[in-house]
Amino acid sequence: MGKDAAMLDRRRFILAAGATALLAPLAIFAPASAHHGWAWTTGENVELTGTITETRLGMPHGELVMDVDGTAWTVEVGQPYRNDRSGLKEGDLAKGVKITVSGEPSADPDEKLLKVERLWIGERKYELYPNRD
Repeated sequence: MGKDAAMLDRRRFILAAGATALLAPLAIFAPASAHHGWAWTTGENVELTGTITETRLGMPHGELVMDVDGTAWTVEVGQPYRNDRSGLKEGDLAKGVKITVSGEPSADPDEKLLKVERLWIGERKYELYPNRD
């Protein structure tokens, strides 16, 4: 191999290594980001009323399990800052609390999963995503 060919091979290697180093972190987050956002939902709103049976609040978003007429639904609420901004306080989304949620269900009808846009505890309404319908 001549000097020019060796130099060209070296440049190709450096470019490939650099591209791999830049793109590799994206591959780590691809599976997780596939679910987040709204693309996995139907785009239509439904309303559910039930009692919270499990709570996990935090990042990347909170999740509640609700008993809705004997069926367990997982409902995604907002990130901590979004829940705070809506007016929710610590303890509002606790086990045993009866709530009504409105949001977009999973496009997979077998998956009992809903992304909440707004919710009600008693008569009080909490807008997690005020610009969505």
